[in-house]
Amino acid sequence: MKFEITKATAPAMPKLGKGTECISLLLSQTSKDMREPLVPMLFPVLGAHISGAEFLYPDLSWKEPCGLMANLVGDSGCNKGQLTNLVEAICRDFRQHDEAELRKLVEWQRQVKTKASTKEKPARPEVAFWFPPSDTTRPAFLQNAMALEEQGGRTQYLNMPEVEMANGMCGGHKQVSQMLRNIYDRQRAGALRATADGVTGNPLLRANITLSATPAAARGFYKSELLNGTFGRMVFSYKPRTGRDGRIPRQGKYTDEFYQKLDEYLVRLAICKGRYIIQPLNKLADKLAADMATLADLTDDDVLWDCSKRSIVSAWKAGSVMWVLNNQTWTRSMGELVEWLVYHDLWSKMQLFADLLSQDADFVSEAQRRGPKNMLDSLPDTFNESQLEALRTQMGKSKEGTKNQLYKWVHRKFITYNEETGLYEKK
Repeated sequence: MKFEITKATAPAMPKLGKGTECISLLLSQTSKDMREPLVPMLFPVLGAHISGAEFLYPDLSWKEPCGLMANLVGDSGCNKGQLTNLVEAICRDFRQHDEAELRKLVEWQRQVKTKASTKEKPARPEVAFWFPPSDTTRPAFLQNAMALEEQGGRTQYLNMPEVEMANGMCGGHKQVSQMLRNIYDRQRAGALRATADGVTGNPLLRANITLSATPAAARGFYKSELLNGTFGRMVFSYKPRTGRDGRIPRQGKYTDEFYQKLDEYLVRLAICKGRYIIQPLNKLADKLAADMATLADLTDDDVLWDCSKRSIVSAWKAGSVMWVLNNQTWTRSMGELVEWLVYHDLWSKMQLFADLLSQDADFVSEAQRRGPKNMLDSLPDTFNESQLEALRTQMGKSKEGTKNQLYKWVHRKFITYNEETGLYEKK
């Protein structure tokens, strides 16, 4: 494992090399302090530019680069707004398309009002928005999904500067969990209404979403969704509070040269059609799955293990997008970034929600609220079963799990057992 998530410091992003030039281009327009936090946020908007393409995951299921959801979390005034600038730059073609669609809708609404007293009301035009406004209601979201499915199954993309805006799109906070899970899994989630005034339909949900929030808002929004699968499906990118250096961060100028280079990459996304198998990416996903099992055993953390499975899927989808951006060619640098995305997501989740994920959250000390700990690091080079049992008790874990943890550590060759002394030794 190249990255450490059991510390308070974020895993350092690898150097962006060959194959990640598009990511470097986008980051050139952001302030230095926001580059790492913004990287995971780029893939939902880039992935929305691919339609009509599927990629084979190692479990032999075909997946589209839709269902990508990411939440940027940072304190108020930490420059989270730079995400919106990048989104608008990437979605210029979406905006142009949607402006034409909006004109059709506005004209129809004008005609309906004009002929309100007559029976000759015009039919609603068939419009489909690629980049709907953040203030989109659940009926409008479903209606748009139906229209996009009719047009060949295009993905709609939404950027919500405040996480609470997702309530409107999902139909209220009680429906957030169901809607976001259906979006991630590319499920059908429609509505049946008894009157013609409602929206009736059952479209396949193809959507990518980015959200922004402060730590307090994120904790409040997801506190009821931590153990039902919704939390694991959302990629989190956390920017911790930094020191007061008294300098205003500088952004890029978004020049014509920048847009010209960006458009070359967006064309590659738009023309990608068909089914693909990216063998190096799948091999990496298998390796990451094994690494996550090792990490879960070192920390004895089932929640971390459960979250890691979907973190790998999300990072794998990001890798598919990078593969398309790089003219359908894989590089080592792309693999390093995919690997980092998994660890950065898990680190962000644990930094933000570690205490809420604990079954005994009310009794967890402040020192334990920072996420999983590698318990082997807290033991001497030679130790006995009682020492591990005491450490588990100190960390709020059961004594009964001591023998099983020792068995896993020996099996994974983290430690060896000396039958003569009855002691365990680190390797």
